[in-house]
Parts: sequence; structure tokens; C-alpha cells
Amino acid sequence: MLVVDQISKRLPNFSLSEITFKVSKGDYFMLLGPSGSGKSLLLQILSGLVNPDSGKILLDGKDITRTPAGKRNIGILFQDLALFPHLNAYSNIAYPMKLKGLSSRNLKQKVYELAERFSIGHLLHQRVTHLSGGERQRVALARTVALNPTLLLLDEPLTAVDARLHIDLSMLLREINRFGTTVIHVTHAYEEAISLANRVGVITNGRIVQLGATLDVFQNPRSEFVAQFTGAKNFFKVRVNSYSPQGLSSGALVNGSQIAFYSINPCNLGFVFFPESSVVLSLQSDAQSAVNVFRGRVIDIFAQRFGYEVIIDCGLRVFALVTHESLVKLGIKPGIEIFATVKANAVRFIPAF
Repeated sequence: MLVVDQISKRLPNFSLSEITFKVSKGDYFMLLGPSGSGKSLLLQILSGLVNPDSGKILLDGKDITRTPAGKRNIGILFQDLALFPHLNAYSNIAYPMKLKGLSSRNLKQKVYELAERFSIGHLLHQRVTHLSGGERQRVALARTVALNPTLLLLDEPLTAVDARLHIDLSMLLREINRFGTTVIHVTHAYEEAISLANRVGVITNGRIVQLGATLDVFQNPRSEFVAQFTGAKNFFKVRVNSYSPQGLSSGALVNGSQIAFYSINPCNLGFVFFPESSVVLSLQSDAQSAVNVFRGRVIDIFAQRFGYEVIIDCGLRVFALVTHESLVKLGIKPGIEIFATVKANAVRFIPAF
């Protein structure tokens, strides 16, 4: 287990402030945040390349806060890959094992095992400058895991790769994790967290603002920043004007519409959001039993991987995700009048602190 306890680092124009989280053995932990939020700096501190000003880092119960990078048994893969351009793939993969004094026979066997696992056996004797971006990524990953690190740190490994390579590398990273390697992966792309991570931390301005299981963080953001950064589209300001003992509340949106939701937090101002998949479209207002019914006109339709995204102008933009069958059955097209309904229990409320 990795325990990061109150890690802080002050730089001339930026600071990490009291970063605290835990990563259990076998986790795939994603640190999610915008550019300049402190993700890469935190990786450098975890790897031992930068010393924190305060706080502790424990790995399997051992304090490694001041342990040199080479003695932490932590592998790190930076965006630039840091491969040796004058060496071939074999020598790049073998390099860390040579430093550890592995015998030539064992080293060769290990390199070929890694090459087979990462599907690069046919590339071992090619210089890395002659390889494609995806092939260099595989060589760099093979080199990083060659010494069986206790923890693997990844600095935006899927940035700037095409769709096919993105899928291939994602599969490879999942495989590495399934083999038992604990992973901390930093990124600004929330889609990567959904597809890879079992736990997520959201960081902004040098502070972690939410931690938890991936689905819990995405379905229950605790702040406006987390909701917007993790891709919530149906996200609106609300002024709460009524409560009930059962927790059912209602409030006014910016266009004057009322929206009902459940909340145990008696706060007058906040935000509401609901997933696109919770929006049901119909041609008549009485076609659904949901409390929240928004009337509007379809302004656009976009094909998505699993259906179609329909955008409705209801005085504010409501996004719905529908199947091809529903699109055809309802005759949905730009310009038609439609009703968007959402059940109160699908609406989440975030207090404005």
C-alpha cells in the first residue's frame, strides 16, 4: 500500500498543498486534473526525483520520503518516454537490469519474455528512432516494468496518440495492472479514468478536491469544479425554494423553470445535474410520470459511440442520450418540439459553499 500523507511543495509560482491519499495494492489509481494542477510534480515527488517540503510517503509501511529514486522500486514512465535514441529496443529494455547486475543469461531471458508480453519481439534489434510512436511506448513500458516495480507511475501515457493506438495501449495498461502491478496514472482526460481506473482523485490548483471509487466520483461530484471537469453536461445553477421532511426539494433554474430533486442539505443556493442517460424524450407531456418535464425544441443531434446525443433548447440546453430506435420511433430531428423528462431521484444537488 502507498500512503501519501500531507505532502506539500512550494515553488516560485505554484504550490502543492497537503496532498493526502492512499493506494491499495493492485489498485489502478487515476489522478485527474487540468494542465498546471500539479499532477506531474506529484509524480516526481512520489518517484523521488523531487523532495517535498513537508509530509510523508509510506510504501508497504516503510517511510520512503527521503529515499533516493533508484532505491524505491518504483517505475515511472514520463510523456517523453526517455528512451536512449542511440540504442536498439533490446538495449533500452535491458538497461535497468544491467544496472542491477543481472547476469547476461538471465538478462537475455527476461528481455525476450518482456518482448513477447508486449508484442515487440520482432523489433528488438531496431533502433528506437526507427520505431513508430506506439512501438516506442511499448518499449518504454517494457523497460519500466523490467524490474517488477512495486508501483508504476504513468505521466499521461495516452496523450497525443491516435484512436487505434489509444485502444491498444489501454488494453496493455489493464493487462499490466491485472498481472498485479499497482498503477498511479495522471491525466487530464476523464474518459481514461472511466475506462481504466478503479479509484480516482481529482486535483486542481495543487489540492485534491475529491477522492473515491471511479463511478462514485463521476456520479456524485462534490463541487462545481469536479462536476464540470468530469464531463457533466446537464449542470445548472439553482435557487432552492422548498423542502419537505422526506427530502424532496425544488428550486428555480436560471430560465425560471422549476426542478425537483432529493437533498438532505438545506442550502438555498447550489447546482443540480443529471446524466444524459436519465433524460427521457417524448412527444407529449403526459407520456412520462416523472416530476420534471422540460418543453423545448431539438437544436442538434450528434452520433455517439452508443446512441445519439440530442440537444434540446428549453430556455437552457438539456442533453439527452437516446438509442437509434428511439430516434426513429419519435421522429427526432432538429426543429421539432419535444418534452424532456427527468425523475427527481436522478437529479443530484451540490451546495454552493
